[in-house]
Amino acid sequence: MASNGTTWTVDTVRSADGTTIAYETAGGGPPIILVGGAFNDRSTVRALGAALASDFTVYGYDRRGRGDSGDTGPYAVQREIEDVAALIERAGGTAHLYGLSSGAILAAFATAEGLPVAGLALFEPPFQAGPHGGRKPGLAERLTELVSAGRRGDAVELFLTDAVGVPAEAVSGMRGAPEWSWMEGLAHTLAYDTTVTGYGELPVDRLARITAPTVVVDSTGSPQWLRDAAAATARAIPGATHRSLAGGFHEVPPETLAPALRDALLG
Repeated sequence: MASNGTTWTVDTVRSADGTTIAYETAGGGPPIILVGGAFNDRSTVRALGAALASDFTVYGYDRRGRGDSGDTGPYAVQREIEDVAALIERAGGTAHLYGLSSGAILAAFATAEGLPVAGLALFEPPFQAGPHGGRKPGLAERLTELVSAGRRGDAVELFLTDAVGVPAEAVSGMRGAPEWSWMEGLAHTLAYDTTVTGYGELPVDRLARITAPTVVVDSTGSPQWLRDAAAATARAIPGATHRSLAGGFHEVPPETLAPALRDALLG
């Protein structure tokens, strides 16, 4: 499969619980696995992957429940860590990890468990200040209930307002946008992202167990709380560096992000 001039090879790997995880690869060099966040599958990280493919063998994958990957219940964050472990094994036994948003938290947790990670890059893990974070209890359960009742749009709205902090009036405007149906299609996985992030509190003890070289990145166009979260995450991980790059809300263009990741991970 070719995309933006980059040729991707699609394959699957089986996770520890038997779930099939679909992934695609491109490029050459040391492997890097791209871990997407909410409303992401392997297609949404493809542009960054193409920008990295000249220096890395890029692995973009569908997190469980998304795209062509399977989904074995009940959900547990540990199963997603096992998915990352299966991909690392398929990549040759060691790999770099890049995680975006909730995917950054997942990548950090996988690394903290001692998976063979050569280098770790985290983009705006959505931790929030304070001892109990900033999210309301029961959000994952409410999201699951809405999806089970066929109210996928309401689940998307709840996630955007309660987990992301998008004003309700802004969400109302988004409902007519072309990407809304895409977001509804992934609504059943929002409870997974919410479970990964928990209440948003910074897990200092867990992050302190990370020994892989780490860079934490934020965008100059993101809300201050996300930028503060990136800085706090970098402080919590031994030896981690923190970089702010020119970008928009919770995103940095691949042509800006890829060179920064290359420099941080490969030197």
